[in-house]
Parts: sequence; structure tokens; C-alpha cells
Amino acid sequence: MQSKDTCDLILWLQEIMIATVDNPSNAVEWALAEMVNNPNVMKKAVDELDVVVGKERLVEESDIQNLTYLKACIREAFRIHPYHPFNPPHVAISDTIIAGYLIPKDSHVMLSRIGLGRNPRVWVNPLEFRPERHLNNATSVAALPCHLALQLQ
Repeated sequence: MQSKDTCDLILWLQEIMIATVDNPSNAVEWALAEMVNNPNVMKKAVDELDVVVGKERLVEESDIQNLTYLKACIREAFRIHPYHPFNPPHVAISDTIIAGYLIPKDSHVMLSRIGLGRNPRVWVNPLEFRPERHLNNATSVAALPCHLALQLQ
């Protein structure tokens, strides 16, 4: 018979294994669900796959850099449906004021990915699935502004 500590450890490891498999698959599932619910988006993604990859072979890792619209679709799905609700916690290295609130030194700070991704002060029509918001032009995916997190105020 196994000790309680051993059983707890096994359960904990099983949770970690499930989480590492479940989160990426959930993210892909959300991206596909959004694309199915937005046929124009799905058509653009399929058209891009047909042009970049063709219909005679499977997607290869080297193709990914050329699948600009598909990458924008994934980024948009992550924005609306983040695979984890919070960023990893950070610690304030000094007293800081953000949006009129004092964040004392050594405070643990967590950022809500859901709150950021769905904030109407940051995103126009935040619940609308629109991958184009992540494109600079037809050939590159836009970088997210580094000040985006501070726009939660």
C-alpha cells in the first residue's frame, strides 16, 4: 500500500500532465470554433493554406512562417479565449502608482488575460473574432504594444 504522500504526489503529477495536454488542445479547439462560427475567416485561412502549402501535402514546420493569416487567427483566439486566466505573478520592485492605485513594493501582481483580451478600452468590439486586428499588412503579424497591459485603467 502506498503512503498518503505518494498518492498525493501521483495525483498532483496527473493534474500537471492533464493540464499540459488539455490547455493547448483547448486553445486549438477555441480557434477552430471561432473559425467555424465565422465562415469568411475560415475561407481566408483555408485559401492561405491552399496557396502556401497546396492540397497535395501536409503542413510542415517550415510553412508556419508564411501562414500569416492563420497565425493572426490563433493570436485572436488566444486573445478572446486565453488558455490560462492569469499571467504568472510578478512582484513590484518599488512603490508604483497605476491608474491612481498604489501598488506597494513587494506586492504580488497578477494580470488578468481575460480582462485584458476583452477590454473595450483596449480592443474595438472585443468579443468580435477579427484576426485582421493582428496584421500589419498582408505579409506580417503585428507586434503587440508593450504598453498594452497598462491600458487596463
